[in-house]
Amino acid sequence: MTMNKTRIGCAIYTRKSSDEGLDQDFNSIDAQHEACAAYIASQRHEGWVPDKTRYDDGGISGGTLNRPEMQRLLDDIDAGRIQMVVVYKIDRLTRSLVDFAKLVERFDAAGCSFVSVTQALNTASSMGRLTLNVLLSFAQFEREVTAERIRDKIAASKKKGLWMGGVPPLGYDPHPDPTTRGLVVNQIEAKTVAAIFHLYVQLGCLNKVMREAAKMGLRSKRHHFKSGRVQGGNLFSRGQIYALLRNPIYSGKIRHKANIWDGQHEAIIDIELWDHVQAKLQEASARPRSQVGSGTSSSKVGIGLLTGKLQDETGDRLTPTHTKRHGRRLRYYISNRLISGGPDPSGWRLPAVAVEQAVAHIIARHLSDRARGHRICVMPDVQFGDAVCTSAKDLAQRLRTSAPELLTNITAGGQLAKGCIVLELNAAAPADELCLKPDEIDPSTLQIQAPFELRRRGVEGKIVAGDREPEPDNTILRVLARAHIWTADLRRGKSLSDIAAATNHSESYVRTRAQIAFLAPAIQKAILDGRHPPELSLDKIIRKPIPLEWDVQARIYGFSRDLNHP
Repeated sequence: MTMNKTRIGCAIYTRKSSDEGLDQDFNSIDAQHEACAAYIASQRHEGWVPDKTRYDDGGISGGTLNRPEMQRLLDDIDAGRIQMVVVYKIDRLTRSLVDFAKLVERFDAAGCSFVSVTQALNTASSMGRLTLNVLLSFAQFEREVTAERIRDKIAASKKKGLWMGGVPPLGYDPHPDPTTRGLVVNQIEAKTVAAIFHLYVQLGCLNKVMREAAKMGLRSKRHHFKSGRVQGGNLFSRGQIYALLRNPIYSGKIRHKANIWDGQHEAIIDIELWDHVQAKLQEASARPRSQVGSGTSSSKVGIGLLTGKLQDETGDRLTPTHTKRHGRRLRYYISNRLISGGPDPSGWRLPAVAVEQAVAHIIARHLSDRARGHRICVMPDVQFGDAVCTSAKDLAQRLRTSAPELLTNITAGGQLAKGCIVLELNAAAPADELCLKPDEIDPSTLQIQAPFELRRRGVEGKIVAGDREPEPDNTILRVLARAHIWTADLRRGKSLSDIAAATNHSESYVRTRAQIAFLAPAIQKAILDGRHPPELSLDKIIRKPIPLEWDVQARIYGFSRDLNHP
């Protein structure tokens, strides 16, 4: 009696780090594919059947999984089309231990294994997995050593004044000889560079330089990539002008991290003009941006950035205060009546840093949205529209990355209401930043209403403001990962006491946290994505045994019924 072997669909995956030689009739990828195909043919008696689709990634490093054919292979594995992945060597699959762990987990979930034909390794056995981990450790070590050699070579080359490639800066083109690492002056672009340097000497203000450059029609470098993509050729933003004025390459130097070396290229700006501009930039950066207080920059340290600007729903001003806890100074904004009249359950007590960050992000998002729709100005100007849009996005980014004085100047006032905050912007501040007149800004740009909620009132709590960005809770994530490991050990027969001893925890600690692995899959995904309810905490989950019904879990942990939009 004959026995039918189970059909095993086999996919061949090949990869080559560089694109050298890929245009040949028979290249390295073809050689890998041929060896893997022969191996599959030798296993025909085991039911192995080659898949007709080729998965070839040429010219892509093994240090990342973001490879087109790798992603297509993973999609086919998830769809159940592939049961075995065949590679020439395991480093063709990945050179990273972290990525390898992700691949093995994904393969296991889909019931798929992989084989290395030259190393006779199979992930179906524990010994095979151990050997793979050892080999991948060496593969990753080799990759990291190679990266170190490349970094050292770049540092040594720049010390000699050589240009090490990449997109050349405005004013220069790569040397026409591809074997020479150097730059040659682009005479047309060099005039633009010189014009911007002279404009800054005359005007002494980056915003004024930006506006004047737009009037003159000066534009950034337009670069054509080999792929056909075109970059640049736009009006200068304030940040681009600052970066250009600070780039030592225009004085004939080469920068590498914190070091500056003499370059082998021709300078566009003479050293006297370069030193003069750097001195003016340094002087401008040291100039106080606000006259509030005594005039010293240190006078505002520790003072609320929104002092006198916020009110609660009763019209009571929020007053800055602080306390010390464990040697740390903690700042708050509290309703004034809590100071003058004592306890009041309707009063607000908000952590200052969280409020300031929330207000900054609300304003930044509002400006970005208005800029995206060209709705900053009352009458959009075709000539300066792109410059205003770019400057608005730059302003928004500065707000997001902590610009204290900018937040103080741009915020005219705000009022907390039930579930929302209404902010009013000071027209003069964005007008100055965008090189506009205050009356040129659309009034609706200066008014913002956004969601705002403090989960607990009268005491310190968590602020949820604006459109909440996904924010994973690292504590829950860490325990969730451990819970899956522990439940897997329990399924394999390991006792609770052994797990507790191995992890230096008590049995009750392991027991209460291991149950998190039994949360509904949709709830676990929401936790991984950071889209769980803000008030959900580890303590709330482990306080009581987790119900087995997923709908009950969703209800008691604050998720929506369908779990699609937690």
